[in-house]
Amino acid sequence: MVIETERLILRPWCETDAGALFKYASDPDVGPIAGWEPHVSEENSLEIIRTVFSAPETYAVVLKETGEPVGCCGIMFSNGLHPADMKQREAEIGYWIGKPYWGKGLIPEAVKALLARCFKDLQLDAVWCAYYEGNTKSKRVCEKSGFKFHHINRDILSPLGDKRTEHFYNMTKEDYNAMHFNMK
Repeated sequence: MVIETERLILRPWCETDAGALFKYASDPDVGPIAGWEPHVSEENSLEIIRTVFSAPETYAVVLKETGEPVGCCGIMFSNGLHPADMKQREAEIGYWIGKPYWGKGLIPEAVKALLARCFKDLQLDAVWCAYYEGNTKSKRVCEKSGFKFHHINRDILSPLGDKRTEHFYNMTKEDYNAMHFNMK
């Protein structure tokens, strides 16, 4: 699946993207705030592409202007263990982008495209979005994308092994349809 927006191409990751992935995912300001370790080598990035990024609905965020992947976004479905207590026909949108591209509106653009995929193509009932306390840029993406605050979970064990506070937002299909009806 390839999704195009005004400035982006969202496409599956390729093994040849390992260099670009390492360039942005090795930055210590990018991964830890989202709960993952910075990449330590191109080989590490290649392994992530082969494993984590091979999941369905996981996309490289590629700049149309340069053809370079500069971030990642995806739709993650419930496995019954999600702290947002997602139900069937619900999913979570996750994302990150390289630091040189922070504040340029690229991730909200990608999220808008993923929301259309979720509600129009996949016929989901609700979509979640979450961020760890202190990640103000991710909070802003939730708000700009039209998600509504839902709840907070405290003392969540992050993938890095520390305890964090996680803020959950969601959007129902009705919210999505109303938002798009009002834009016409």
